[in-house]
Amino acid sequence: MHRSRSAPLVPLKTLFETKRGKVVPLPPRLARLYGSLRLPLSRAHPRVISNFVTALDGVVSLNTKGHASGADISGFSAQDRMVMGLLRAIADVVIIGAGTLAADSLGVWTAAAVFPQLADEYRRLSKALGKSEAPLNVIVSGSGKLDLRLPVFVSGKVQALVVTTAEGAKQLLKRGIPDSVEVRAIGRSGSAISARAILDDVCRVHPSKLILVEGGPRLLGHFYAEHLVDEQFLTLAPQIAGRDIGDRRPGLVMGKAFAPGDALWGTLTDVRRGSSHLFLRYSFPESSDGMK
Repeated sequence: MHRSRSAPLVPLKTLFETKRGKVVPLPPRLARLYGSLRLPLSRAHPRVISNFVTALDGVVSLNTKGHASGADISGFSAQDRMVMGLLRAIADVVIIGAGTLAADSLGVWTAAAVFPQLADEYRRLSKALGKSEAPLNVIVSGSGKLDLRLPVFVSGKVQALVVTTAEGAKQLLKRGIPDSVEVRAIGRSGSAISARAILDDVCRVHPSKLILVEGGPRLLGHFYAEHLVDEQFLTLAPQIAGRDIGDRRPGLVMGKAFAPGDALWGTLTDVRRGSSHLFLRYSFPESSDGMK
């Protein structure tokens, strides 16, 4: 049962907020729905934020055909989609992995796509921030085994950048690349692509102040392992998803283990409530740089 599928979009209630950073000029309707949004002051290198929804027991995907996206975790929450759109509207770049693309193969990673009802407000916000186009959609794929006929590559709604290995690039180039897609080879075949290499290459192609990582959990794990995540936006959905023995349902970060030897501790900076959902925001050590 998807309890939030038909729930109305009502304003979030701010329960806790650290009033540091610069207020983002939200259009009136977005300001009413979300409240005040502050971002740290600008700095020389881009700020990296991540946004996920998780069940109470930490599951971020049911990992079942037709039910692998975050919408099944959030209960199709309109408030969660509103926040997703808000973060995409202020981002210069959205980074996803090949697995996230497979879970939402018909998608493009724009504010309007995730919540069309607020498309005009998102557009006004982006314009107020000096953004004239949708965020660059970056797809990370080590193998390069991507369907170049998907909307993210051919719809014309976004510019797409595929970050892959030398072998992955070779495979893609054999099939012909759409005009709106650029392919960059930054890793050796068979090796993991480092998060730092992804960021460096993205910024060479598309100078950015704010980069949004939307997954999946293994890609996010690389960003955390290299201490590159400044802030984590996390929607906590009131669902117990559960796991069977040997289940492959992923958590927020997969493929990397930190505690106890190298635990990563965040600082809670914001809590908002929407019905029984909690909208949390954590900063990590690097995110304090520039927040005055």
